[in-house]
Amino acid sequence: MPHYEDHIERVKKLATFIAKREGANVKIVEKAAELHDIARNEENHALKSAEIARRILEKEGYEKEFIEAVCHCIEAHSFSSGVEPKTLEAKVLSDADKLDAIGAIGVARAFMFAGERGRSIEETLKHFEEKLLKLKDFLYTKTAKELAEERHEFLLQFYKQILKELSEVQNVFKA
Repeated sequence: MPHYEDHIERVKKLATFIAKREGANVKIVEKAAELHDIARNEENHALKSAEIARRILEKEGYEKEFIEAVCHCIEAHSFSSGVEPKTLEAKVLSDADKLDAIGAIGVARAFMFAGERGRSIEETLKHFEEKLLKLKDFLYTKTAKELAEERHEFLLQFYKQILKELSEVQNVFKA
């Protein structure tokens, strides 16, 4: 299974868990999780994914209210989309997606993505600084904040360790 599909499955499981603990509509959250990255390689993928999801859900005969709820979740899930989640379900999906970007899985995903794009370690660490290390501060639900503590701590320790090792290598070569 490609890592994209793995990501979808992990986000769906996290979102379902959070939804149940927080009292959100599980059906909306699960469908939104399944479709949230359908346009992952597009610019502003959250908005494009919502457009595609709307067409899919209409074709499958879902009710308008359900479709709009799912599409709002998708539009608002991305850290960089600029759409603020207005519903509990949208907050749940946003949190689940962010949780999958931190911790050991987040580190692995960051470096897999870097490898696909030909980015260096230093460029990937810049992504940590600009986004990944900030994600826990943008979580909405109590459940997600609890889950994020250990994941964020691992991410931070990894980041510090890799900076230390890079610094050591640079100092050895200077000597």
